[in-house]
Formats: sequence, C-alpha cells, structure tokens
Amino acid sequence: MVKEQYRDTDGSRIISKISFTVDNPQDIQRKSHLCINTRNLYAINNNNASRTPHPYGVLDHKLGVNQKDATCMTCNKGLNDCPGHLGFIDLQLPVFHVGFFSSVITILQTICKNPFCAKVLLNEEDRMFFYTKLRNKNLTYTMRKKVFKEVHAKAKKVQICPFCSDIVGQVKKNGILKISYDRYRYKKPGTEAESKLCALNDVVKYNKEVESMRNYLFNENLNPQEVLRLLLSIPYEDIILLGMNPEVSNPGWLLMTRMLVPPNCIRPSAVSDIRSGTNEDDLTLKLSEVLFINDVIVKHKQSGAKPQLLHEDWEYLQLHCALYINSDLSGVSRTMMPKKIARGCVQRLKGKHGRFRGNLSGKRVDFTARSVISPDPNLRIEEVGVPVRMAKILTYPQKVCPANIELMRKLVMNGPEIHPGANFVELQGSKLKKYLRFGNRPAIAKDLKIGDIVERHLSDGDIVLFNRQPSLHRLSIMCHRAKVLEHNTLRFNECVCTPYNADFDGDEMNLHLPQTEEARAEAALLMINKSNLVTPRNGDILIAATQDFITGAYLLTHKNTFLNQRDSSRLIGWLMSGDDINIDLTLPRPAILKPHKLWTGKQILSIIMRPSKKCLVKANLRCKGKSYTRDEEFCFKDSYVYIKNSELLAGTMDKATLGSGSKSNIFYVLLADWGSDVCCKVMWRLTRLTSYFLMLRGFSIGIGDVTPSDDLLQSKNELVINGNALCEENIRLRNSKELKCQPGCNMDETLEANILKQLSGIRDSVGKACLLELHFTNGPLVMALSGSKGSNINISQMIACVGQQALSGHRVPDGFESRSLPHFKRFSKTPEAKGFVENSFYSGLTPTEFFFHTMGGREGLVDTAVKTAETGYMQRRLVKSLEDLCVHYDNTVRNAFGDVIQFEFGGDSLDPTYTEGDGVPVDFKRVYFNVTANYPCTDECTLDSEEILKITEDVLLSENFQNVNTIFTEELRNFGKNLANNMAELRKKWLNLEVSKIQRITSTQLIKFYVTCLTKYMAAVIEPGTPVGAIAAQSIGEPGTQMTLKTFHFAGVASMNITQGVPRIKEIINSSKNISTPIITAYLENDKDKEFARIVKARIEQTTLTEVCSFIDVVLDSAECYLLIHIDMNRIKLLQLEVTIETIRDSILSTPRIGIKANQVNIDNESCVSISLPSKGTQSLNNWINIYSQNLQKVVIKGISAVSRAVIHEEDDNGEIRYKLLVEGDNLREVMATPGVIGKRCTSNNTFQVWNALGIEASRATIISEIDSVMGNHGISIDPRHPMLIADLMTSRGELLGITRFGLSKMKESVLNLASFEKTSDHLFDAAYYGQTDTINGVSESIIMGIPINLGTGFFKLIYKTKNKTIDFPKQTFVFDDPDLHEKGCYWQ
Repeated sequence: MVKEQYRDTDGSRIISKISFTVDNPQDIQRKSHLCINTRNLYAINNNNASRTPHPYGVLDHKLGVNQKDATCMTCNKGLNDCPGHLGFIDLQLPVFHVGFFSSVITILQTICKNPFCAKVLLNEEDRMFFYTKLRNKNLTYTMRKKVFKEVHAKAKKVQICPFCSDIVGQVKKNGILKISYDRYRYKKPGTEAESKLCALNDVVKYNKEVESMRNYLFNENLNPQEVLRLLLSIPYEDIILLGMNPEVSNPGWLLMTRMLVPPNCIRPSAVSDIRSGTNEDDLTLKLSEVLFINDVIVKHKQSGAKPQLLHEDWEYLQLHCALYINSDLSGVSRTMMPKKIARGCVQRLKGKHGRFRGNLSGKRVDFTARSVISPDPNLRIEEVGVPVRMAKILTYPQKVCPANIELMRKLVMNGPEIHPGANFVELQGSKLKKYLRFGNRPAIAKDLKIGDIVERHLSDGDIVLFNRQPSLHRLSIMCHRAKVLEHNTLRFNECVCTPYNADFDGDEMNLHLPQTEEARAEAALLMINKSNLVTPRNGDILIAATQDFITGAYLLTHKNTFLNQRDSSRLIGWLMSGDDINIDLTLPRPAILKPHKLWTGKQILSIIMRPSKKCLVKANLRCKGKSYTRDEEFCFKDSYVYIKNSELLAGTMDKATLGSGSKSNIFYVLLADWGSDVCCKVMWRLTRLTSYFLMLRGFSIGIGDVTPSDDLLQSKNELVINGNALCEENIRLRNSKELKCQPGCNMDETLEANILKQLSGIRDSVGKACLLELHFTNGPLVMALSGSKGSNINISQMIACVGQQALSGHRVPDGFESRSLPHFKRFSKTPEAKGFVENSFYSGLTPTEFFFHTMGGREGLVDTAVKTAETGYMQRRLVKSLEDLCVHYDNTVRNAFGDVIQFEFGGDSLDPTYTEGDGVPVDFKRVYFNVTANYPCTDECTLDSEEILKITEDVLLSENFQNVNTIFTEELRNFGKNLANNMAELRKKWLNLEVSKIQRITSTQLIKFYVTCLTKYMAAVIEPGTPVGAIAAQSIGEPGTQMTLKTFHFAGVASMNITQGVPRIKEIINSSKNISTPIITAYLENDKDKEFARIVKARIEQTTLTEVCSFIDVVLDSAECYLLIHIDMNRIKLLQLEVTIETIRDSILSTPRIGIKANQVNIDNESCVSISLPSKGTQSLNNWINIYSQNLQKVVIKGISAVSRAVIHEEDDNGEIRYKLLVEGDNLREVMATPGVIGKRCTSNNTFQVWNALGIEASRATIISEIDSVMGNHGISIDPRHPMLIADLMTSRGELLGITRFGLSKMKESVLNLASFEKTSDHLFDAAYYGQTDTINGVSESIIMGIPINLGTGFFKLIYKTKNKTIDFPKQTFVFDDPDLHEKGCYWQ
C-alpha cells in the first residue's frame, strides 16, 4: 500500500489541541459497539474447517477485522478502510488501575477516610487560599501540579478531620497494588479500641507469638470496593483541590470497573502456514484471561464459595488487569506471575521501538536508496552519482503539461527496463495506476493527456537528499543533484566528506527522492550543499579541499615547481569540462622566458580562480600558512599566502588556505565576497586540476620514505640515553628523599610528572630531528607539511621512536604485583618498565613494547565506544529541550508557548553561520584589503586624516546606518579613526615623499568599504523563524565525538586534574550538585607576596589535629585517667596556621558526634591539652581510649570543612609573578568570605554552588564560560551564542534546571513532548489525572500529529492576492432580518 503524498490540509481542519481525561464507565459504554462476555476466541464449527471468531468474544468481527479477506460487521468495510471499533468488559469486582495507583494513594492521604465525610483535610482559610489559586484560568499544567503537591503536603499532616472530627491515620502502599490504613498511627486508641486490646491480651496468655501482631491490630487493608466508595463520596467542590477538573473527571473513575477492549486491527492474529491454529496477540490473550477470571468470580459468587477463595480470585483479577496495562510490574510473587510475560499497553508505547519514538516521531519512508559510497573527483560539488539500477526503481510523479508531453511519451515508451523511462502512469481523475512493464506502452503513450501523472525514472539534475548516519547536525543531510552513472555505488566529490564525516572504507549512505514540487523547491533552496558550505557551529567553511587535493595544490604551488608550455597547457586544458567546456582560458605570461618558457605552479593555480581577464572574480587573501616563520611574504619557507585580484603572488597553498575548519581560507573568501556558485566552481576546478597534476607527477609512499639515516639513528640514541640518565637521576633523588616536590604533589607524584615530561620531550625532539633529516620530496613529509594527512608525530613514530605510552594521562600502571609486566624487577620505575617504546615502527617493537603499545590502543578503542553512547544520549536530551526555540519577528527567542528565553539572540541578533573572523559580523581588515585591491581608483587623490574622519562621520550618520546596531557602528567608527591615525603618522614620517606611493586611500574606496561592511552586516542578521535551539544543540552535541574522556592538568598544576570532555559537558548541562572535580579559583588581595598566599591557604585548607599533634600520651593515675595531647607549635608556625591552644580546645569541643564535654578538656600549658576519660558508663577504660583516639583524628582545627586542599598557583603576568589559590572543594561562599581573598573575583566550576552563593545570573555566566573552556581545551571552536542560548534556557525559570528528564518536565508544558522523551506512561497518566490539554505548538507534538512545524518556512503563512476581478456576491438575507415577522417594539439590530 503506497503512502499518500502529504498535502497541507485546509486550515479549518487542523487539529488544534488534544485533551487528556480519565474515562468514566458510562463513556466507555457509549464509545463501544459491543459488550464482551465470552472468553472463547473462536467458535467451534464442525461443518466448516475455517475458524470463525466467537460472537461476543474478543475477536468478534464487530470490533473490526485483522485479515485481508474479512469484512467488518459494524461498518461493512475491509481491512484498509475500517478504522476498528471499541468494545468493553464489565468487571465483576472493581480493581485498582495500575497507572493511577499512586494518584489514588495520594488522594486517600489528602481526604478524610470517613465515607460520610470524605472531604479534603484543609480548614476553611486554607481551602479559600487554594481555591483562589486553582480557579485561575491561566494556571499552567506545572503550576497546577505544584499547587496540588502543596495541598497534599498540608493535608497529610492533619490528624483529626476538621469537619467530622474523625481520627485520620496513615495511608501507604502495602505490597503489590495493595493499600494499608493505620488509623491510630498518630493518635492513641480510644475507648472503642479497648475491647480489641483486651481480646488480644487474652490470646497472648496462651500464645506468646501473637504478641508481634499488636502493631498490626488497627492496620487494615483497604480493598478496591472500599476505596471506590470513598472516592465517589468526595464532594464536587473538593475535586478541584485534588488537582482534577470536576467538569470532566471524578476520583472514582481512577479505579477500573469497566475495561475498554481495543479494535482487532491493533492486535492482529498471525496465521501459521506450518501448524494449524493462530498465534494471538498478547493483548488478546490477556483480555481472554481477564474474561476467564470474571467467569470464575461469577461461578464462585453463585455457588457461595468461601470468602478466602473469592478474595484470591479478586487478587488474580487485579493482577491480570494490571499486567494488561503494564507488564513490567515489580514485586509480583512467583506463584501468581504468569509463565509467559506478555507485552502490555505501556510497553507498546514506551522505549525506542515503541509507538511514540518508533512510529510517530520517526517513520520509515518510501522512495529511498542505500548503498556503499565511493569517491569521484570529476563530479561537481553539488552532484551525486546514482547507479542506473537505483534510478530505474526510484520514480518521481511528473505531471504532464504542454511543455513536457513529448518527453513523457518517450519515457512511457521506454518503460521500466530502459533508462530514462517510467514505471507507472496515473490517469487524471482516476486513482488506478497502470504498470508499464505489462501494459500496452504505445497505446498508453498515445492516450497521454495533460494532467496525467507519469512516474518517471530518476534522471540527471533531479533534486535528491543525501544522508549519512549518525545524523549529528543539519549538514548530515543535504540536497544534491543526481547524476545517473554505471556501476553500483553512490559517488560524490571528496570535498563534501567533512560535513557527512564520511570516508570510503565501506561506509554506506542513504538517498531520498522528494515526491512533490514544494519539497523539491524547499530542498533546492535551503538544503542544497552550495547553500551549506559553512557550519552554523561557528561559521567555518566545511566543504573545502581535502587530502589529495591539498597535497596536489601544495606540490603545484611549491616554489621549486616550474612547468613548460606543454605541461601547463595539458593541466589547464583539463579544466574544460561540464559548464566550463567552452570556457575562455588565457595562459598568463611565463615567469621565466629564457632559456625556456616556464610557468610557476602558482600561475597555473591562479587560473582556476580567474581563467581569463574577462572573468570578474577578483579574490584577495593574506594569511599565514602551516609552516609560517616571519616577514610575511618574505617567509623563507614560502608559507605566507598573498592572493591579490585572484592572482597567487606568494606562498604555498596548504590546509590552512584550502582545507575546511578555517576562515582564512580562499574558498571562504570566495564564498563571502563572490557567492556560493563561484566558490563551488573554483573548488571543482581545483579537484580536477590537482588530481590530474598528481597523476602526471606521481605521488607514492614506500619503505624507503621511512628508512632512517645513520646520523638520525645516532642522534636518536643520544637523546634516549640522555633522557634515561635524567630519569635515573630523578629516581635516585626520590629514593634518597631529596626530590623537590611540585605544588600540591607528594614525591611519587612529582617523580611521575617529571619522568613523563622528560620522556614526552624525547619523542618531540626526535620528531624535529626527523623533519630536518628528510628531503623535501619525501612523501610522508609532504603530507604532514601540507596538512593533508598525518602529523610530525606520525613521521617520528614510523622512522625513529614510538615514544611513551600513556593510559589516562599517566605512565603504564602496575598490572602485576609491584610491576607492569613479569619481565621487569619489582618496584622498577625505569622508562622501559613503565611503557616507553624506544623502537620505531620501521625497526619493529620488542614483545614488551608491543604489549604496552597495545594497551594504549585498547584504551583508545574503549574510549571511542563509550564516547559514542554518551554523546548520543547527551545530544538527544539537548535537542529535545531546545528544539522549539526560534527567533521571532520582534528579534526575541521564544519557545513554542511564547515564553521569552532571550530578548535578542546572542545579544546582537547575528547568525553565527554568516559571521566573519572570530564571531564578528565583518572582518574589517580583510574587507578593507579586498576593497582597496578591487577598486584601485588611480585617478583620485589620497585623503588626509581629517578627510577620512569627515567621510566616516557623514556615512555613519546617513539613513542607511540608522537601523544598524550601535555597537557595530561604533566599531566601524573606531576603524575609521585608526585609518586616520595611521595616515597622520605616515605624513609625519615621510614629509618629503608622496604618501600615496606608500599607502593611499581615496573617497570612493572609503565609501565603498563602508557600504560593503553594511551589506555584510545586514546579511549576517539572523532571520525570523531560524530554529536557533536545534542548531545550538547540534553545535554542542556534534563535536562531542572529537572530545576524549581524559582529564586535564589544571592550569599547569600536575597534581590537580579536572574532568574534561564529554563527562564535563554532561555535568554542566545536568547542573549536577556534586561534580567530580570542584575547583574554586580565589584571587588574593596581595597577589605578589608568596608568604601572604601561604597564610590565606592555611585559612582555607582543612587542617586536622593529627597534622599538628606530636603525640598523644595516655596518663593512668590512681586518682584519674586522661589523654595528654602534645601540640607541635613549630609546625603550626611553619604551616602559617592562625591557631592557638585555646582555639584548638574550642575546635575539639565544637566537633559534632565526638562525645567530649567542656568539663573534660583542660589546657595544661601553651602546647598541651588534657582530656579526662569518663569514669561512668558501659564502656571499659580501654574502649574509651580507643574511641577518643579515633575521634580526635577527625577534629578540624583550621580551614573550611568542605575544602580538601588548596594549591598556590604561580602565573607570569608580563614578567611579574602573581599568586592565586586553586581550592579543591565546594564551599564557595566561605572561600569568598575568607580574609585575604577578593570575594568579587572568586570563581567556581560548580554551577549549582554558584547559583546558591551568587544567584541565577552568575550561574548563567558560569555555564557559558565552562562550556567555552571545555571546548577550547579540546581545540573545538564554537560560536559563543550557542552556549549562551543553552545557559539562558537552563536559567530562564529563575532556578537552575538541568537538561534531564526532571528539568525538561519543568521547562515544557506539552504532554506529547514529554511522553516522546522518557517516562512515556507516567506523563500520559498524569495528564489524564490533571485533565491536561496539549495545544500542539512544539516540534515533537507537531511531528506526532502530522502538522507542519512552526519553524523555518512553516513559521509564517503566505496570502496570495489573485489577479482575477472581484465578484460582488449578493448579500445573504436572514429570517430574523424581516421586520414583518417581528412583534411590535421588538426588532434585531
């Protein structure tokens, strides 16, 4: 059954809202078509072999059909057309509804348990207060839940009903779906209970075991019948206090007395070909079991069975009704649990493969293809090569019109087998399709009329969507134009690999063919990869030259590359293809004329930007290359790229100027100044030129490229020997305890840090030696220098030395007892015993080295696997919470309900995609250089400084700049002032020389510069409807795979590791209270004095009595016995502790749970404190000594309790050393209040602590700075506007909300949105209880309901004014308008 095409429905038919309520028994009967009362599924029919459903059974055809050949007995329709009909089962006894069980307990705790009262336990004053709150029509769903929690909390504490004065006890859950009520939990039993107690006392005389039953004497179980009676007795006016809507629901309906039976079509019977009978759906079987128990109860009632037997039946009915709804019940006894666990209704809805996520939020689609991908540099940037086999299957419904009727007839004649052809024809006004494989094609082609639809093959130029999973950001699915090719793989240009994160080692990709003109138009405008060359993460270009193209361009533009006329002509002739087949090519004047005409590679590369003088493209770029040294274009490594008017004058092209992930890039310049078409055309020319050049020149790698010379081996050996000697010296110093410790480290940690630093330096030094040794034509070296693949470390590892293997940032740990492997001595700390690999991959590794190297490799694999799962879930949470945020027409960022999250996106309303430089709208220096190069204006004279300032002011005060951000105009004004100042200085310096020969600027150039800046600024302003939330979520989630799970040394302190990467990002967005490495940075009032820093450190850092105590004496005297504590006063002075013997005594007395009283502690002298031992008590003297000795070790005599340690950190500030404290701990408020600390400058990396101490704005700033620092530490660039939006969302409600299921439920009002995230059933049951209405505003809800999303192109509506003449329709008359029919004196106005 082919899916129908989506068409925007009539405005009056859009679903506006969904209301959730609890079904009452009368409504269930009203909706249903049948009362089910038979447990048999099929009727026994001896005459007929076919199985017919039993009348009034759960498979009755009145409920709809689940077989293709059957007909519904209610609507007389087949399987495709019958929607299915409901039935119901009357339960013989009421049972608890498992979904509302917790709500029932909450209600029972809130009301009086007297069935003749049953009121909410609130006095009149409280009632009026809560009535006022709950009657507010604008009260949101979350607020109503909050108010009901307050009602419940208040009513739960009431012990006597204020209306009937009945004693109110405790109601709680007691086992699986059972409720117990302890009436006298809070009050002593009165006279009415005395008879019960007397009877119990009599029994206890004869049976002592009954004594334990005394506590349960007044503890009764409330059965569903009693609970139903209570809930139905609740007064109408009290229902609103329970959070329910009394107009549509009643607490009594929360119990099941009647069960709804779903239609047959959603619980189909599977007919087996192998064996007789059918496999019935889990729901069908469970309903059958419920009916069976119902019958048993009826029989037992009629036969007068024992109450115990009836009670067991009731429990079974309760259990099976619960399992029908939720089969994941915990706490069911083994005897009652069914053998086969069936899937309940809840299980069908929740989880990844449930209805919400598996069928509603995301669906499987038709008209798709999937195959392995392979590269093809001859394809244009926007093209994708589609195999003929796919093109014959994928079809597009083309409407026949006068312009294409002949082509369509030709396609129909070709049929399904010949490409291009057609598979189906649908005649106008008929829904039947003619399959051309078997039809009379000539006749069909001849009868083809305008308005018919021909499902033609996919052909060249068709719009297709191309996608690679995982789709981490929006560039993972882009629009391409199809190019039908032979063979079986999907092909595309390698430049487009980066956004898809694709490689060609067996990756597969998906292709989608849009089926409507609207979809094609939208894809071609918004999703075409020409429009998505830059990433919205930070505005860097993503689709750019890669690998071979960079290598080819590097070799071509090398200063030693010269080409004769034949080679030059062959190379540029290769550009003549596709649209450029008739291109006008001009070979420039040769760089060398004698003895032979030779062209440089730079000249040939310039042709791809500007093939001839007629071409208007004049690109300008000045930037540093990868190997830049100094002196700009005179860099001796030729690594300063200077392009003027599309002519490469200096510099070697490498990854910095050709590759992705940069803005100082020739393709970025072309895109920004000349548009995406020019950029893509130049990129395509580069791919063809460089791949052909490499083919002509040859480029390979062999064993000779990685063979080290004798000199290199000798220098490597010397470096290794020297490094080993230094390590041995460090080990010797450690063993003799002479090693100087680093701040915050002990000797072992210092030794490890020193050795790791030394051994890491060996590999780097050897790597540098390698680069100097290798010839510039060496393959690996060329790749490393150009940046196309690999790095210096890879070369060094192949040729000279693999280096130190690190696990979690440390040397290889001990895997065996006191050693890493059995091959080494115990306690050995030498480099080779701890993972240093001296050999290279060329020379081969020893067995132990190989083992250590494998350990490092294994860590990388595990790290990648863990990271993928972590980032996937993190991104899902981010997207779910941010998906509905978009920019509105008033420039605010709002969610689906209109709540303002930001008053202006990013503070400046600029789109990160179109920002230049470092997040600014215009890179003034680059634009100025570009304008002056493009418009030389040689006939105009140079402006002086005053004229520059005057023109600047005139332009900036003009009308065009009136609506521009003041910050931007101020930046432009400052740039103009700098230009004027430079000109003034030049005129002073060169008095006798004409200034225009050194630097010139004319009025035309200056005005053109300002106009260009304005144009670029206006283009960078964000458009209303932009889904900034989803983009921000993708921008943080997508780079997560590049981050490692390792910790980093904090600010150069070896011992202070802080969590980084994915775990740290998780902590930030979860707003965790307790983070793994909390660090407070404290700035000092006197930050130049180290002694002052030590004093403040002592005030903050926790110091225990053990650290300053010399020893503790136990003094046993005939008269008394006491502990004598000797304090080392010299150590106190050394540690700069501000403590005295009196403060130590006070600390001992103020320490909680130590058990020492004031009269026990005495000060003997300036360094001794005595503590007398208690003479009374159950403990022996020896026990008291042990208890006090242990407890005294915990006494904190100085510092903040939550701080484990503080480290003094030195930093160089322009040659001046300044000190600050890095505090490990959470108590920000006390650190800020510590004397000597500048409280206003204290920062913490714990956002929750910052919120508690400094408020919500400080917390917001901390979130932004922490996300930026984590990304920065991993070398990932993110526009600051994205973290800002996440921080604003997390703090928008005035409290710090994490992006978790708990935070999300406070941010979102929509039931469908929350249900499609996590805890599906809980949200649905809650929504039904509170009578929630979902207005379907957000993204998830709209997708689930099949309604266009209110974002992007769906954010606005278009009204089309027709050109037809308006017709004056006659005015309609109404009966009420006739005055003759009115009584006298009565008329309608």
